[in-house]
Amino acid sequence: MSSQSVNANSPASFITPYEAGNQNQTTSWQDCIAFYQHLAAQFPAVLQFSQIGVSDGGRPIHAGVVTADGVFDRDRIRQEQRPVFFNNNGIHPGEPEGIDACMALVRDFCTQPERLAALGQTVFLFVPVYNVDGSVNRQKTSRVNQDGPEQFGFRGNSQHLDLNRDFIKCDSENAQVFNRFFSEWSPDVMVDTHTSNGADYHYTMTLIQTQADKLGYGLGPFLRDTMLPAIYADMQQRGWPTCPYVNPVQDSPDHGIEDFLETPRFSTGYAALHHTIGFMPETHMLKPFADRYASMRALVESVLAFTVAHAAQIQNLRARARQAASESQQVAVHWAADHSRQSQFLFKGYKAVYIPSILGNYQRLAYDRSQPWEKPIAYYDRFIADISVQQAKAYLIPQAWRAVIERLQWNGVQMHRLEQDSSLQAEVYQILSVTSRPHAYEGHLFHDEVKLQAVTCNVAAHAGDYVVPLDQDKARYIVETLEPQAHDSFFRWGFFNSVLEKKEAYSDYVFEDTASEILATEPAVKQAFEQWKLANPGLLDNQQAVLDFIFQACQRFHEPEWCRYPVLRLTA
Repeated sequence: MSSQSVNANSPASFITPYEAGNQNQTTSWQDCIAFYQHLAAQFPAVLQFSQIGVSDGGRPIHAGVVTADGVFDRDRIRQEQRPVFFNNNGIHPGEPEGIDACMALVRDFCTQPERLAALGQTVFLFVPVYNVDGSVNRQKTSRVNQDGPEQFGFRGNSQHLDLNRDFIKCDSENAQVFNRFFSEWSPDVMVDTHTSNGADYHYTMTLIQTQADKLGYGLGPFLRDTMLPAIYADMQQRGWPTCPYVNPVQDSPDHGIEDFLETPRFSTGYAALHHTIGFMPETHMLKPFADRYASMRALVESVLAFTVAHAAQIQNLRARARQAASESQQVAVHWAADHSRQSQFLFKGYKAVYIPSILGNYQRLAYDRSQPWEKPIAYYDRFIADISVQQAKAYLIPQAWRAVIERLQWNGVQMHRLEQDSSLQAEVYQILSVTSRPHAYEGHLFHDEVKLQAVTCNVAAHAGDYVVPLDQDKARYIVETLEPQAHDSFFRWGFFNSVLEKKEAYSDYVFEDTASEILATEPAVKQAFEQWKLANPGLLDNQQAVLDFIFQACQRFHEPEWCRYPVLRLTA
């Protein structure tokens, strides 16, 4: 080998833009991708780097695979049941330390044989920059509370969407690519890198993990009792003491912190639907970028090392969780913090003080760094299921609801189509009431409150409609997207809003007489109307309110599809 080729492959020839700068600079998207392409060309037996899709702005989305033996074929990796560790970066490009840390880590896999060998059979899977459109929207103004770097990308993508709210609704091309990519690889552990906003405290690194009670199925206890303590201890040894994500129950950490309930709109909540243990490290915005970078690399290495060492146990727990989810009788679909149970965490903070604002006539919160403190604080890390459902045998989805069917398919859900028209006995949800947010949230009017009534009846199903059985690995994803009361169900995100609209109307001067006939011929409507009058005396002088009630309650002009959830539960 010539000295020229040795120099070309030496670590010094693969310095990252962060390392070459002043430690307050992050790579651009273009330089990042070029770095990996060069690295993959020089080390083809270590790194495979390729495009996996296209963003809404028309830019390529890339992913990389690192293995110690040069096996990159996904089907072979799956057949050999190799562990998969997934590192996602740049979902919020204004929080870029994970992008830079991943570049250095992958470079070291390529140039340090002992580091590569330590992977064993584990696959290191990564997305270098997920929100590519936000990454190229480069500026220095949008992160108002953050200390560096000098320039960075923007949180929104080219549709102005926050991609860490898009994993279920999949409005973006990015999320559609991610859903397919994640489902095909089915990683055992995921780390999705972020920077935090919030209180002031000593720690550079804080950690959101898949909420253990919600994760459940054996994986949750393992995460809480074994994995998290090991990671916290290892981070301490690495020189980066870490605490749970600082999510204060009141205005400052002094009063205690609560686990962040990462529902499936978020990356770790989405990962949980696939029984993947997820971590969302949040470095502290007020710490120097160099410290945030170093602590992020330490965190990724720590979780990776644990995954390699405990891969067989994690894989076994995942397999058991998938089986248990498909066989469950009673399934939790909504969770809430249990403040009747608390643990404690030894926390290092700064004194919270309230001082007069110089901007207005009010008291403002500030943290006095000259008054540090260390004491145990309440840690509310226990959650309970506040809504559960009896698990169906299968769901029937009318073929008209194409957007929902597509999302199930992107996630590898197995389903089949009816070959002929059928009459089926099914459980049907009648939607009693919906309370929606007053303003758009990530492009949707999200339904915060949903009240249902289940009725069993015979329904007409048609050739081509989809039957989605629950005896499959994707059972949890199916239930938590199709059950309307689940945290981030398709219903809550508005995929079925048209069924909330009554399609026919009346002319008041005609219906006034018809309504009197209905009250005379439909006793149930008359009884309900008498109760309504007693409850709403102030509406009796409102003709539309009176006629609307009778019109909506009567059977003569009943619209079966109105307020009926179109996805049917098959229980036998």
